[in-house]
Amino acid sequence: MRNIPVALQMFTLREESAKDFAGTLKKVAELGFDGVELAGFNGLTAMELKGLLDEVGLKAAACHVPLEQLESNLAQVIEDQKILGSKYVVVPYLMPDRRSENDYKALFSILNQLGETCRREGISLCYHNHDFELERLSDSRMVLEAIFDKTNPEMVKAEFDIYWLTKAGQKPAEWIEKYKNRTPLIHLKDMTTDEEQFFAELGTGGVDLEAVLQMGEETNIQWWIVEQDVSRRTPFESIEMSMNYLKTKHPHLISK
Repeated sequence: MRNIPVALQMFTLREESAKDFAGTLKKVAELGFDGVELAGFNGLTAMELKGLLDEVGLKAAACHVPLEQLESNLAQVIEDQKILGSKYVVVPYLMPDRRSENDYKALFSILNQLGETCRREGISLCYHNHDFELERLSDSRMVLEAIFDKTNPEMVKAEFDIYWLTKAGQKPAEWIEKYKNRTPLIHLKDMTTDEEQFFAELGTGGVDLEAVLQMGEETNIQWWIVEQDVSRRTPFESIEMSMNYLKTKHPHLISK
């Protein structure tokens, strides 16, 4: 069985990173993560950041890059990926002013074009969902379905966020199965079972993690990515709990 590496989405530690980026990366490595998914470089160049990652033994699993930046400065984004050794660029969030039906129709072509350029350079473009992409278009399809149905599978991949899928009433494992071999990155997250449906440490909520984790090999997932958008504990306590869950409950499904 192929063990899948585990990364941390650094948005989780945005406040800690702003104070001490190098020290924060070191702690992430000490907790047993194989890599990080970056959400900005904290003022460093790609070369400086690569040096920090190498120093603490972390890989750049992927980079979240705003769509507007991809549209305006794709060549630099790709160059940074090459320096970092990152194979995946992720569209992280669609701003509210780009969510009309006409906007979505335009998005399909934009993603195909960006993805084609990335692919020529050995990089995969991925799209990360929230819950608003599970709303319906006039043809009754969910936005997220349309995004993947109307884009080239070779040009545009998925980074399914299982918290947001669950919050929207969907079953994450069904989405991963439907788009198998198109889901190299998965955001592992849990959700409280109360009315608030708050972000939860892995194994403490109601998301069907078991079904998702068992699909890693058959659907060709390349990275599990832990993220906790907000926590009632300190972020380091939260990610340590989540990593301990993976290590103790699913050691055969992860690389550490």
